Amino acid sequence: MTAETTETTEIIETAATKSEIDQRTERDLAARTAGWRLMVEAVRPQKWWIVVGVASGFIWTLARLAVPQLAARAVDDGIRGDDLHLVLLLTLAMLAVGVVQALTTGLRRYCAFRIALRTETDLRTRLFAHLQRLHFAFHDEAQTGQLMARANSDLQQINTVVILLPLTAASMLTMIGVLIIMMMKSVVLAVLALGLLPLLNRAATRFSSRITPANLALQEELSGLSGVVEESLSGIRILKGFGAERLQVKRLDDAADGVLKQALRAAKLRAGFMPLIDLLPTLSLVAIIWYGGHLVLDGQLEIGDILAYNLYVLMLIWPLRMVGMLVAQSSRASAAAGRIHEILSTDVAVDDPPHPIPLSDGPGNLLFEGVSFGYGHGRLVLDGLNLSIAGGEAVAIVGATGSGKTTVARLVPRFYDANSGRVLLDGVDVRDLRVSELRDAVGIVFEDTFLFSDSIRRNIAFSDPGASIETIERAARLSGIHTFIQSLPQGYETLIGEHGYSLSGGQRQRIAIARAVLHDPRVLILDDATSAVDPSKEHEIRAALAEVMEGRTTLIIAHRPATIALADRVILLDGGRCIASGTHEELLASNERYREILARSDSTESSSLEGSE
Repeated sequence: MTAETTETTEIIETAATKSEIDQRTERDLAARTAGWRLMVEAVRPQKWWIVVGVASGFIWTLARLAVPQLAARAVDDGIRGDDLHLVLLLTLAMLAVGVVQALTTGLRRYCAFRIALRTETDLRTRLFAHLQRLHFAFHDEAQTGQLMARANSDLQQINTVVILLPLTAASMLTMIGVLIIMMMKSVVLAVLALGLLPLLNRAATRFSSRITPANLALQEELSGLSGVVEESLSGIRILKGFGAERLQVKRLDDAADGVLKQALRAAKLRAGFMPLIDLLPTLSLVAIIWYGGHLVLDGQLEIGDILAYNLYVLMLIWPLRMVGMLVAQSSRASAAAGRIHEILSTDVAVDDPPHPIPLSDGPGNLLFEGVSFGYGHGRLVLDGLNLSIAGGEAVAIVGATGSGKTTVARLVPRFYDANSGRVLLDGVDVRDLRVSELRDAVGIVFEDTFLFSDSIRRNIAFSDPGASIETIERAARLSGIHTFIQSLPQGYETLIGEHGYSLSGGQRQRIAIARAVLHDPRVLILDDATSAVDPSKEHEIRAALAEVMEGRTTLIIAHRPATIALADRVILLDGGRCIASGTHEELLASNERYREILARSDSTESSSLEGSE
């Protein structure tokens, strides 16, 4: 390679790197701008508390500015004038002003914290509500730990800056008042005392430009750490089962080191900026004593004026610190708010139609008309599927892994929407129904049973907390779990541990079945509902399923022959299409592909059982 070629390559690479940096900077700026808009929007409902906070801050500022003036008069006119009565009056006035200052300090701080806490709560509620409405495709890709970080640490960053804003505004008023009073006494002395402020402004601007990317990187590292912690706790049984505790601790250490590295980088930047905030008042005092002393000796100023100047300069210490903290925190808060805005601006995708059609009573007929669907930009999982299920009919969907059988079940309650074609419930396209009404009509028992850390009663009545105990017991009887619950010391009020791990797999699954049939849905979906149950106990679940399926449209996603046999009809899927239909016995006798799939399932299950013995 020639030197000229090498130089050209380096120029191209440098240009590409610069372009990437520019694009990243533009994205960061856009995110921060969106973050500020979100914070302003979130704070707006607290406008009356903002007015009260601003008013109390204004009174607090006037009180603070009055104290040095009263002190100066007490020295010059009272003490030097040998007027004890005036000294007494001025000290009483200072005491009264101090009381006003104390009261307004409490009021303005209460307003600031109330506004911040209300804003944080409203944003958390809004974020959580939006996460609940977001489609499954979003949750398929999102990391739980990162979402938790947004709902906690990111909102805490916003809380802090919302507290600082009104407090810093009052401090800025103090700085302006101090500047005006100083100018009225001596322009030269004021310039000497405050002449370093432009330097502070320049330093703050430079600090902000450097701390922003550091804070963005820190927030990303914190999200990653939250993800590792969440996975470690949720998957503790897997970790212990594989003896992988040390590996996970190492992973956690690496994530924590990443947080530490970015936090130290941000701390180093702050450590370089804050000393300037501390140094400025000291330099101002030096200027006041040096030049102000000359003015006193020349008779142009009184000693009380020098005292007032010193007090005013001391007043600047905390406001300058507040400005420094606000500059640093604003960067973190805008980055955090930008991340929250990113979620809130995510399209719900699956939402109510503009003019929903009411779902009338019906037997639960299901119809798939030319349905095609693919996850993201991947291949089509369903390709022109046509399938009709009569009301009250139990249909099993069977196929190899990736054939689309679970996808069929997910399209009925609109966990996803078909790319093309239609899914109809009792003659109505499911996309024309209210989502809540559609899901009330569909009961689902998932393969991975999730129970909440609550009582059995509340778990069964999760979708209808106001359900009567009679309704709950009826659902439990249908699912075959009532007798077991009654045998417990606290019956339906028995508390179960996280995810219900204190119960057996069969018991958890039957509670899930009871939860699904509580509303007496017209369509019941069993998504591999027996796959996680010990085969020796499967007959208990099948008996419960047969009971709840009676006279109800049921879609069974299964691979175990005994569960498939519960269906009136079996649909064999391959390549996203229906390639065969019939009873379990008919397909077993006539379809080679069907026999292969069942044989493969039996082989996999047998291997799993042997490995567990």
